[in-house]
Amino acid sequence: MDVMPDELDAPFWEGCNRREFLIHRCTECGRAYWPASTCLDHGSSSMEWQAASGRGEVFTYTVVHHPYLPSLADKLPYAVAVVRLDEGPFFHSDIVGCPASDVHVGMRVRVMYDPVDDEHVIPRFEPAEPAESAEKEE
Repeated sequence: MDVMPDELDAPFWEGCNRREFLIHRCTECGRAYWPASTCLDHGSSSMEWQAASGRGEVFTYTVVHHPYLPSLADKLPYAVAVVRLDEGPFFHSDIVGCPASDVHVGMRVRVMYDPVDDEHVIPRFEPAEPAESAEKEE
């Protein structure tokens, strides 16, 4: 597995292996983050893991034409995005399930779990159902 969980984000990766997308939330103000040891708003260390929808929209992206790793050469070109989750925090991911040329800012996406071995998965984002995208635009 390419990801090396640490003490702070291990619960996130354990959740992914259960197909549950977790975010870290401050219990005092409610702001959600990618794992943080303290709230960035006021420094509280009262943080807890909560289930999230795993849905959001592409905030920004780039299309990769040269592989970062040799194992990605057969996937070129591919899109890497910053996804703004519906719950607030941002998440970096590649976008799968569509040509890189179809990815755009504001595109509705949802998490999917890509198995990397018998025990681990990597969360990636794919286009949400067309019906959801149409509803969001109305």
